[in-house]
Amino acid sequence: MIKEYRTIREVSGPLMIVDGVEGVTYDELGEIQLTDGSVRRCQVLEVNGDKAVVQLFESSAGINLADSKIRFLGHPLQLGVSGDMLGRVFNGMGRPIDGGPAILADEFRDINGLAMNPAARDYPNEFIQTGISTIDGLNTLVRGQKLPIFSGSGLPHAALAAQIARQAKVLGDDAGNFAVVFAAIGITFEESDFFVQEFRRTGAIDRTVLFTNLANDPAVERIATPRMALTAAEYLAFEKDMHVLVILTDITNYAEALREVSAAKKEVPGRRGYPGYLYTNLATIYERAGRQLGKKGSITLIPILTMPEDDKTHPIPDLTGYITEGQIILSRELYRKGINPPVDVLPSLSRLKDKGTGEGKTREDHSGTMNQLFAAYATGKENQELMSILGEAALSPTDLLYAKFADEFERRYVSQGTEENRSIEETLDLGWELLSILPATELKRIKPELIEKYLPKKD
Repeated sequence: MIKEYRTIREVSGPLMIVDGVEGVTYDELGEIQLTDGSVRRCQVLEVNGDKAVVQLFESSAGINLADSKIRFLGHPLQLGVSGDMLGRVFNGMGRPIDGGPAILADEFRDINGLAMNPAARDYPNEFIQTGISTIDGLNTLVRGQKLPIFSGSGLPHAALAAQIARQAKVLGDDAGNFAVVFAAIGITFEESDFFVQEFRRTGAIDRTVLFTNLANDPAVERIATPRMALTAAEYLAFEKDMHVLVILTDITNYAEALREVSAAKKEVPGRRGYPGYLYTNLATIYERAGRQLGKKGSITLIPILTMPEDDKTHPIPDLTGYITEGQIILSRELYRKGINPPVDVLPSLSRLKDKGTGEGKTREDHSGTMNQLFAAYATGKENQELMSILGEAALSPTDLLYAKFADEFERRYVSQGTEENRSIEETLDLGWELLSILPATELKRIKPELIEKYLPKKD
């Protein structure tokens, strides 16, 4: 039986203390009824004896301690899931905001799902094509992988996120069984409108579930949004056997909300004021992605975060790097040169790239060209630095060709704009075209038979 309490003792910002509670559990939902009959929702953050600390989803203004009533609903925050979610837009609490009807749920799921059991995990080994050369060709994304994008304030990560969501697909027999779950966390109304209009313009909305949490929404809603997205993804992947790509942007806003709630609870802060459990909390999100033994579907995760002051050692990118399998890093220097997307190839890494490349997955020459392009670009950048210090005359003809290669690589391979969708074959062919700038004797990381087969013949 649901009890009502009139024992609200204190309201402090978004937090409220209730005395004399019985049988209340962590994360349980509650409803506060005000004297005017309006109802506000809240969530239990902490239980100590017969005292409960709850956090409001809305403002605490107007709550009269003596006359307001609170009741606890006996379950945590839930999302009603169904195959009809595809093509719909929801707010951060899972309510439709696209003017369409409410979802007829197949079931209601606790959004605080569990991280995938390591013993139940299947190894990621199938290629996902994003249409972006720097990811497909050099930092290949694999089904079931967690591959974050590290950006900086003012860099075009929103456009890159929208481009990946529009263009991503799996190849082969599963091509029609692919969905995108996109969660925008703590963004402005303009950004939210950009994502919705962009997906509608290109028709990508039909295979997308979109959750948008705005910057003026409560902090506790921001904490719920990525969990809403992953709950929807788990249902589509493991109940409907779909291959789901989950894009979360911006994880930095999520971590800031976590810090805000932690400060309101007067917890002892950790590094830079973030709670000491930030690592564990991020892991509860990231580790829900992957492939399960005996299940056809998969969840692939691309969290996007802006590094405060472009600092890779900041707690958010630092801890994210420990949990995930690599990172794609955006470069401010390349962005200033007009290169879009400004992916910094050399520090970027996909730890599982070798598992998704090769014959039967991409093409037999993929691994060799990937390694050769990395090596040639690194050498070209070094030679450009030498040229700026010692002058062009100090470099050999081959060194000058490497410097030229680095320029062409950035201009033609890295830069492709937001509308160009390159197939993996186009990406690999472009790589060979650029490698033809160098003498064939310099291509030491590719098998001779592949050079003979794929290297364009010079006139």
